[in-house]
Amino acid sequence: MAKRILIQLDCDPQPSTFDAVVAVDGGAEVLLRHGGVTPDAVAPLVHGAMFTRGGAELAHTAIFVGGSDVAAAEAVAVRIRDTFFGPVRVGVLLDPSGANTTAAAAVLCAGRHLTLELGGPRRRALVLGGTGPVGRRVARLLARRGAAVHLASRSFAKADEAARRIRDEVPDADITPLEWPSAVAGTPAAGVLAAAELIVAAGAAGVTLLDAAGRGLAAAAQVIVDLNAVPPAGIAGVAATDKGRRDGRAVVYGALGVGGLKMKIHRAAIGRIFESADAFLDAEELLAIGQTLA
Repeated sequence: MAKRILIQLDCDPQPSTFDAVVAVDGGAEVLLRHGGVTPDAVAPLVHGAMFTRGGAELAHTAIFVGGSDVAAAEAVAVRIRDTFFGPVRVGVLLDPSGANTTAAAAVLCAGRHLTLELGGPRRRALVLGGTGPVGRRVARLLARRGAAVHLASRSFAKADEAARRIRDEVPDADITPLEWPSAVAGTPAAGVLAAAELIVAAGAAGVTLLDAAGRGLAAAAQVIVDLNAVPPAGIAGVAATDKGRRDGRAVVYGALGVGGLKMKIHRAAIGRIFESADAFLDAEELLAIGQTLA
């Protein structure tokens, strides 16, 4: 049987060793790593994957797209999709900076305690750091599942742009941009915070987005997820290791508490792109994989 070959296309100068290790753990037998990949360089790399094997053996070649620049990785993924034609294609996983697997895991963790489904209760969600790669995907996934999402950023213009892009992807999205102040009490954001049933912080490492005073205003919060693993906490009172810990009315998750499921999704996704040459895994597909694991 043909060996499983994973072609790692990374937009950074040096391909991620983290992604390489997970690829091997996920079942890749041969790893071909390329750094500094741009959309203009995609076609010959993809053609090499498409035309060297045929029939059932083609499914034993797959592509992983990564890197720290999420927009650049998305542009590479679009060019890969455009390069395929007919049945001549290979499985693709898009997970730059782990944004897609992390967002999927965060939503699934929240879904253990809140019904997050189309046709169910319209949950009120607040995503802090919502303009970043993980925050945008969390907001998009929640919007697809029928939540009413406030996407918060220190810059209203950035929040508005991110919200508009999500509406382009999810036309029925109930998503509202929100300017997030340094001190929340007495601001319009305080009312949103008080009503939120789910709060997810996905901001920059080591930045506190919700301090103790703000946390005290979150009267309706049933689930709180902080995806920042670097001290200080993104949300006061949430430790990186928290995994479904009851803290007052809310259940809380930290970055490491979500990380176990994120890693399971990542490894399973590597296996999935070797099972079907038609697989093209973005955040929504990774969420579906995570549901089977849960």
